[in-house]
Amino acid sequence: MFTGLVEGTVTLVRSVQEGTGKRMDFDLGALSQNACIGDSIAMNGCCLTVIEINGTTCAFELGAETLAKTNLGELQLGSLVNCERSLKVGDRMGGHFVTGHIDGQGTLVRRTDDGTWSYFFFEADLTLLRQMASKGSIAIDGVSLTLVDANDQFFSIALIPHTLSVTTLGQLVVGDKVNLETDILAKYAQRILH
Repeated sequence: MFTGLVEGTVTLVRSVQEGTGKRMDFDLGALSQNACIGDSIAMNGCCLTVIEINGTTCAFELGAETLAKTNLGELQLGSLVNCERSLKVGDRMGGHFVTGHIDGQGTLVRRTDDGTWSYFFFEADLTLLRQMASKGSIAIDGVSLTLVDANDQFFSIALIPHTLSVTTLGQLVVGDKVNLETDILAKYAQRILH
């Protein structure tokens, strides 16, 4: 379980094809402190398992499904991703409940910068859009955010300068794909209603 409060951005330093999957090594820097084999760490919101640790570098195995359904399959060496270590019992809950299970991808279709703030508009599959509501929660590349608007065509968010500077979201340009995880409560409500 995660909160969507990104702890930092980390760099992909190695990527090796392994059958239909890949092994990816990320330099976590200070975020590698106290990491153990088997730990769950969210990369761009996708929960991955640490399989090897070498200094500050942690290795992960990504299956074909993960590579196809997330933007992790498009990463190049040197790419930055948002990183969050999993919650521990007793940690403060600041964002919202994020499982690290990506529901699908969205595409940035418009970005409006207003001084140091930005407004982003994304398209996504209708099944995901119907799990969103204005002022509800969404995790975009692992970042817990509040929806401004949501309808059957698009959803929008407003980003503060801090989020733009400490996550990868500030680097997004029109056409970029992002990982989406809708609010878990919205999924259960939709399931009950249907």
